Amino acid sequence: MAQMSMVMNLDKCIGCHTCTVTCKQAWTNRSGVEYVWFNNVESRPGQGYPRTYQDQDKWQGGWTRTRTGKLKPRAGGRVKKLFSIFANPKLPSIQDYYEPWTYDYEHLLTAPAGEHSPVARPKSLLTGEDTKVTWSANWDDSLAGGNEIAAGDPVLAQIADKVRQEYEKSFLFFLPRICEHCLNPACAASCPSGAIYKRAEDGIVLVDQDRCRGWRMCITGCPYKKVYFNHRTGKAEKCTMCFPRIEIGQPTICSETCVGRLRYLGLMLYDADRVTKAASVKDEKDLYQAQRGCFLDPFDPLVVAAARAEGIPDDWIAAAQRSPVWDLIMRHEVALPLHPEYRTMPMVWYIPPLSPVVDVLRDTGHDGEDVGNLFGAVDALRIPVEYLAGLFTAGDVAPVDAVLRKLAAMRSYQRRINLGEERDESIAAAVGMTGQQMDEMYRLLAIAKYEDRYVIPAAHAEDAHNLAALGAECSLEFEGGPGMGGGYDTSGPFGEASGAPQPISVENFHMLRNRQTADTVAGPEDKTGRVNLLNWDGKGQPSGLFPPRTGPDAPDEPTGEVTTPETGAGGLGAAMEARND
Repeated sequence: MAQMSMVMNLDKCIGCHTCTVTCKQAWTNRSGVEYVWFNNVESRPGQGYPRTYQDQDKWQGGWTRTRTGKLKPRAGGRVKKLFSIFANPKLPSIQDYYEPWTYDYEHLLTAPAGEHSPVARPKSLLTGEDTKVTWSANWDDSLAGGNEIAAGDPVLAQIADKVRQEYEKSFLFFLPRICEHCLNPACAASCPSGAIYKRAEDGIVLVDQDRCRGWRMCITGCPYKKVYFNHRTGKAEKCTMCFPRIEIGQPTICSETCVGRLRYLGLMLYDADRVTKAASVKDEKDLYQAQRGCFLDPFDPLVVAAARAEGIPDDWIAAAQRSPVWDLIMRHEVALPLHPEYRTMPMVWYIPPLSPVVDVLRDTGHDGEDVGNLFGAVDALRIPVEYLAGLFTAGDVAPVDAVLRKLAAMRSYQRRINLGEERDESIAAAVGMTGQQMDEMYRLLAIAKYEDRYVIPAAHAEDAHNLAALGAECSLEFEGGPGMGGGYDTSGPFGEASGAPQPISVENFHMLRNRQTADTVAGPEDKTGRVNLLNWDGKGQPSGLFPPRTGPDAPDEPTGEVTTPETGAGGLGAAMEARND
């Protein structure tokens, strides 16, 4: 089978939240999902979003292995779900996520003149009442990762004896998260109505809105807490991996707009018959290698023949051979899965961060890029290797240490080349690589072009032009939209197929208009006093923008028709006659 997958290089993430904002605008900028972020960027150490979601003793997410070697949902099997179907207590509350809010901006405009400047009070988007802002989806970094916040990090609690919360030993890095689109999704196994399914063609996990009955068992079952409940529709929603864009060969919106260029998208071929056995290995520390054992070599003639026999098109096989995800996971072995101990076989992998090493060495007066110093610094990394292992390898330090040494060796090896010195093959050999492999890894991690980072085969469909129209609706690059491409230009891979104008029809015109005017920002009581400029066409004066003028000098309200004493009301002909008169 084929699986669309992602790798994120945490060495490049600067925590700018551009991916978070663009995902919000594309997918959850609606009523009922104000608190929902399909993509969020967490600070580590920190409690995450929702708070302490990694504590599976509390939230009962993922799978557990029975004494007979079989897997069952940690929250319980079918019988337990049947008896608790109307009362599921293992759900994060809105306080665990956060209560979404806006600000009373209208008060800034209507407050009377006074000695002090007026303020815009925060108002809850759920109740419309005044609220106090105490938490949000991306809040740990705003609180500077202090002791109070870091103490709630479940991963940090596992290695508390190795990490002391002292100022001079503090560390911080960013962890972007989306749905993992797992090979063995616990959310799908937890759904009583079978609404969550994994697409056979590309492995993307989606929610069938027609079949969803709002049981919310999927929220409990997902250990990453990336399934959300829309309190307006009563349905579950989750990251779709921007499937309308993927189907036409475009990257996800979070990847497209990523400032640090840290995301890679590609296809992986895997043996579906191995997944259950790999997820059921006894030792959690073996899960990382067990999942790698499920992936198939796209260059193997036997694999290619089997893929063709299963109906995978040749261009998809070629895309799997060019996949940057395959290179990072299998060839260079620098990408690691997020919490493999949940046994869901996640398909969004991460390259652990190395950046603080060079800074620490430089501050001590040493050459931060010298290979000897770098290798020694990995052992004394400011970000404890044990913490990274708790995130990516179920506590096994050896794979994380091997990845960090490869990244350190690549820096030292390429630094000599950039300074015009001779290549030192011993640096590459020290981590089991060759100089050519070092060059290939450097090109992929540091200077890869757009088409090298995103290798996405387009979907095979009878009506491909309809898919292109769908992609335009999901893009930020439509005419007049907030696109990043710098104008209405479809040339080149960055703007290809995303610059076409949005298809206009009566149905989606009314849908868009109603979506912008159906819900108030805060409470219903202030709806009449709001002006929505999103629906203004730029002509004339929007209704309600200025207070009405009263008195004898007040102008008459325009009727939209040209009227003359001779012709009366009329259309274009009446207007022409009026102008001639």
